[in-house]
Amino acid sequence: MTMVTEKSAPATEQMPEIADPSRVSPKNARQLNRLFLDRLAVLEEGTPEHQYARNTLIEMNISLVQYAASRFRNRGSGELEDVIQVGTIGLIKAIDRFDLTREVEFTSFAIPYITGEIKRFFRDTTWAVHVPRRLQEARVQLAKATEELRTRLGRNPTVTELSQLMSLTEEEVNEARIAANGYVSSSLDAAISTGDEGETALADYIGTDDPALELVEDFHALAPMIAALDERERRIIHMRFVDECTQAQIGEHLGISQMHVSRLLGRTLTKLRQGMLTTQ
Repeated sequence: MTMVTEKSAPATEQMPEIADPSRVSPKNARQLNRLFLDRLAVLEEGTPEHQYARNTLIEMNISLVQYAASRFRNRGSGELEDVIQVGTIGLIKAIDRFDLTREVEFTSFAIPYITGEIKRFFRDTTWAVHVPRRLQEARVQLAKATEELRTRLGRNPTVTELSQLMSLTEEEVNEARIAANGYVSSSLDAAISTGDEGETALADYIGTDDPALELVEDFHALAPMIAALDERERRIIHMRFVDECTQAQIGEHLGISQMHVSRLLGRTLTKLRQGMLTTQ
């Protein structure tokens, strides 16, 4: 049985101390999640108490990550340990972004974050670019047919020979060949021969987007939305992201609690985020 004792802390920040959070049953975790999330919202970031609450929530809900990771066991890319590590990132994001005012269980909120990170991991570690599934399957068939004919003929097969063995048209064989190029990608640091001049990096031949241009567009779209906020909302946004004040400092300046600041900030950011999405 997991031992739970009272953590030594000021009366206003008392939390149960759990010897092994990873062994807390799902039923008990549901109740403790609410308690620790409630305390996390009012604790000062960077304090030992805040770190303890956050770490306990992570360990207590690691079973959610293990459950989600098990559903991807047969995807054929990456070790299960890697998938769990990636899923844990999603769990941490869910803890940091959970809003206590929402009428939803934390587990229901966290699962999409966890599975989203895992899916992103598989997307980024399999095909370098997205191609239709039929072409992914054709690439595998093409590789087998090419190896078989190369062994049989002692040379590289022609498109016509491949199409006959694969029972595909020559156009479909060429599509599969092109799709195969999307399975792996070259490093931007890959060396390219320049003849007498030696070598240079692939990145030197590739143009890049200027991120400042996207920021200009975002700022242009965001400006009228911020202007439409009430004075307190604009003040909180300015103090948090321009003056870089903590929520506790903002609350002290405005004469409200840190939890109230957290709720106002979350509501305001949601309003701005929805506004940005509708303009895209």
